[in-house]
Amino acid sequence: MTSSKILFFICLSFVAGVLLESLIKIPQVFIWGILFLGIIVVFASFFVKRISFVLGFCLLFLLIGILRVQVSEFSILNNKLSKFNGRGDVVLTGVISNEPDVRDTFQKIKVKIADSTVLIITKKYPEYNYLDKVKLTGSLETPSETEDFSYKNYLMKDGIYSVMNFPKVEVVSQKHEYDVFSYLYEKVLFLKQKIRQSIQNNFLPPQSSILEGTILGDNGAMTNDLKSKLNITGLRHVIAVSGTHVVILSSIIILALLAMGLWRGQAFYITIIFVCVYIVLTGLPPSGVRAGIMGGTFLLSQKFGRQSMSSRLIAIACSIMLLINPLLLIYDVGFQLSFLAVLGLIYLEPLIKNFIKLFTKKFKEKSVDNLIGIVSTTFAAQIFTLPIMVYNFGNISFVAPITNLLVLPIVYWLMIFGFLTSVAGIFSSALGWILSIPCWLLLTYFVKVIDFFSQPWAMKTIQNIHWFWLVVCYLVIVFITGYLNRKYKQNFV
Repeated sequence: MTSSKILFFICLSFVAGVLLESLIKIPQVFIWGILFLGIIVVFASFFVKRISFVLGFCLLFLLIGILRVQVSEFSILNNKLSKFNGRGDVVLTGVISNEPDVRDTFQKIKVKIADSTVLIITKKYPEYNYLDKVKLTGSLETPSETEDFSYKNYLMKDGIYSVMNFPKVEVVSQKHEYDVFSYLYEKVLFLKQKIRQSIQNNFLPPQSSILEGTILGDNGAMTNDLKSKLNITGLRHVIAVSGTHVVILSSIIILALLAMGLWRGQAFYITIIFVCVYIVLTGLPPSGVRAGIMGGTFLLSQKFGRQSMSSRLIAIACSIMLLINPLLLIYDVGFQLSFLAVLGLIYLEPLIKNFIKLFTKKFKEKSVDNLIGIVSTTFAAQIFTLPIMVYNFGNISFVAPITNLLVLPIVYWLMIFGFLTSVAGIFSSALGWILSIPCWLLLTYFVKVIDFFSQPWAMKTIQNIHWFWLVVCYLVIVFITGYLNRKYKQNFV
């Protein structure tokens, strides 16, 4: 067994440990049992050749995954600040640790207080900035939970265990204390704000909202009506910093670069650079960083060109992310979608692509090949992510395959012209306006597609889906995909 394959099984064991402890709390007696069994198997492998030491290490890393979740849960239970939740007004002083999330009538701000983070919800004005030192007076509360959605778990994965609703906020100091990261991050946020202003100067809603979301991953300016239409048409992923977004977008960029005559190696490195710059420009949100990691993993798997190597890269990336934050596996839908989208593109996309090529043999043009690539990428990612989206959000879009085929081909050009327009608009209003014309045409086309397909019949809402059906769906997907890969290995892989 090769070293890379051993590492693959060890990573899978760690992920399995995280999953087991997240779903069912493992009693201490079983933990000690796994520890002793793992040690015995490792030592026995030196004396009995039929016993593999890999099995022993897999058991030990299964245990490490279990313990990593327990350590995380222990830190949550012993968070000092959360002990004041629901105990009346408190006075706290901290530093704004991220860009404020400004909505129509309010804004959400993360404030770092010692080793804890508090999410405050306050009025849209006055404006606050990253690294402002603020004094908060209000009541700490535990994030809410309902039958349909746990806001507590949603925030917990980001290390937030307390919220303050409309506290009294006083700016103590705007004299920022920098380290290297905070200085660079502030400059990135400054550039992001300039790009946002340039977009708003050259476009009106809803075009401006769509472009802000596509380029900056910023959906705060979107109206509820626009969000609803995007959900109905299955295009919400286009206007979000998610793993699905980065993965599909990376695929489209590579196809576009290859169509321009670049070698695959050149296209790979340019796309990696593009993804890194894009994630930094969005302000390095946790979801964006995770999306960048999964997108980069997919690009690496394409470069190696082997499914076995791709699986190992995904397992390693997943393990590293869960080692840093084990709560992602259960509580972060974005992480789940990123992981599943990459799996779909690695295992299902080649099958779909070659199946389509059987019916398009007479077309030899590169443009046809690129269109086939977009179609296969879209369907592969959506098939693998559909069950988890339906389970979490309860919505099935009947028109999503059509709308994605209509919109995804223009996303690359929309981002190119969008970046050119917004950056040029910072320096010259006239130049920004001239370059905005092709971007406006693309955005208008985007809006027309959304308006035409966002009909009540286009989406079905299903409530209270049991997790059993989620498991069944993925078992079916895995079985069919595995069967097709084995059957058509000689022809398709």
